[in-house]
Amino acid sequence: MDKSFYDFVVKNNQGEDVALSGYKGKVLLIVNTASKCGFTKQYAGLEALNQKYKDRGLVVLGFPCNQFAGQEPGTDAEIADFCQLNYGVTFPLMSKINVNGKDADPLYVFLKEQANEDRSKPIKWNFTKFLVSRDGTHIQRFGSRTTPEELEKDIEALLNQ
Repeated sequence: MDKSFYDFVVKNNQGEDVALSGYKGKVLLIVNTASKCGFTKQYAGLEALNQKYKDRGLVVLGFPCNQFAGQEPGTDAEIADFCQLNYGVTFPLMSKINVNGKDADPLYVFLKEQANEDRSKPIKWNFTKFLVSRDGTHIQRFGSRTTPEELEKDIEALLNQ
C-alpha cells in the first residue's frame, strides 16, 4: 500500500515525535524556514496566517533547514527563541531537517513527489511552501518568492471545502 501524508511522524523542536495523523481534517501549510535568510521576514506573514485562520482549521508547520548557504545554523532551541522574540511565532516548529539529498527528511521526499508542480525537483531555497488539503491528498507547492499573503486565496479555498 502506498504511504499517505498521515503515515509520517516528524520530530518537534523539543525532539518529541509528532504523528501527522493528528492533523487529519486540518489544512496544513508546511514551510522550510531559516533565521538568516532574505526571506526570513516571511515568518511575520506565516504567523499572521496562523492567527487569522487557525480557528478555521489551518495549521502552519515550520521545518528549519540549514541546507541553503548555512542560513539556519542555530540549535532547535535557539531557532525557537529567535522566532518567538523576533516574530512572535506561535505555530509549531519542528526539529531542523534536510529537505534535499540523500539525507532528506522522508516527509519532504513525499511532499516533492506528490506536489501539483515541480514533482521531485529539489527545493530551491528557504521558505518553499507546501499547502496540504484537509484529507492530505491535494498538495500544492509554492516557491520562496511567493509570500504567505499571496496564499490566502488558496488557503480560503481549501478551508471552504
